[in-house]
Amino acid sequence: MALSWKLVIDSANAATLADFWAAALEYEVEDPSRLVGQLLAAGHIGPEAVLEHGGRQTFRGYAAVRHPEDPYDETSGVGHGRRLLFQDVPEGKTVKNRLHIDIHSGPGGLEQLAARLEGLGATRVQEIDKGPAGHWWVMQDPEGNEFCAT
Repeated sequence: MALSWKLVIDSANAATLADFWAAALEYEVEDPSRLVGQLLAAGHIGPEAVLEHGGRQTFRGYAAVRHPEDPYDETSGVGHGRRLLFQDVPEGKTVKNRLHIDIHSGPGGLEQLAARLEGLGATRVQEIDKGPAGHWWVMQDPEGNEFCAT
């Protein structure tokens, strides 16, 4: 039986980075506001555990995005499919990522994809041209995490 998984990405501002990646991948930011409200009302968490972002309550230091066609839990907002979870950590990024995301463009659409990602806050770092093997851009998200636009 195949296992479920999610990719967890350390961040300085989980909510903001989730917004970037949701727009970049055309995913949805998970909405845990119903669960947050229930936990607050029951006294299981205090207001210090909560952050207001995008007009809704979410858990401080955590945010996730999910594929819009995948199933999810309606109470918690947690996706049961393709999902990225961002978690705030105290230390900053210091070296190159050992794992990264590749975003694929449609045929002939690499420059349009790279320009759209720049408009969302990404930075082009290096153009890679492998001739017949392919052409892509190494880019960085707003917190400096490397990814490729191919």
